[in-house]
Amino acid sequence: MPPPRIRPAFDADERAQLLGWLDLQRAVIHFKCEGLSESEAHRAVLPSSPLMTMAGIVSHLRWVEFLWFEALFLGRPAVGPIFEDGDADMRVDGVPLARLLDEYDRQCAVSNEIIASHSLDEAGRHPDYQASSGTLRWMLLHMIEETARHAGHADAIRELLDGETGYY
Repeated sequence: MPPPRIRPAFDADERAQLLGWLDLQRAVIHFKCEGLSESEAHRAVLPSSPLMTMAGIVSHLRWVEFLWFEALFLGRPAVGPIFEDGDADMRVDGVPLARLLDEYDRQCAVSNEIIASHSLDEAGRHPDYQASSGTLRWMLLHMIEETARHAGHADAIRELLDGETGYY
């Protein structure tokens, strides 16, 4: 079952608002994938962007969650396709969409645990990347932007694939 698409409460504290908006955008990614066949999930609809598929977006978002919260914030090893070349995380031919969504969900759960157990003012710690000097608050805001931008891509891709539109 996909996660619910719920906005945070108007009177929620800062952390609940930031995580609430991020969770909403994550849920939109799921919503845009509902009912797609494997061929649709892996079909490129933008001629100049052959890796921009629904499956590719889900994989990319899974890896940016890892990048920002585990690698840059916690300082864990920078391993995985997002560290290989600019597009490796979007090369997912033959990987089932359900598996990609499951991996994304698990990564988001890890990110949420990290977010819950650290101060928003705490800076990242990876010694090899300047971006790790950002605070957890900065990284959360960036992830809202990153996920929302790709939710917009997913919205356009879905409409081009089968005409489905809608945010809620």
